[in-house]
Amino acid sequence: MAKGRDRQLWEHTSGMLAMIANVNRDPKKTRLFQPADFNPYRSRRRRGIPLTADNIGILKGLVKR
Repeated sequence: MAKGRDRQLWEHTSGMLAMIANVNRDPKKTRLFQPADFNPYRSRRRRGIPLTADNIGILKGLVKR
């Protein structure tokens, strides 16, 4: 029950933080902030290159034995 309240409070806080950040940002230099950017309970999207069989072969060539 306490964890649910923490999540609810962070939803509110992250919304306020996103609003403050968007008011103070330079639209030409930065992107629009979302509340999920400030919420520690929201899962982040993974960025990067997914590992495949082709990628592993390239990495093996870079490692010295």
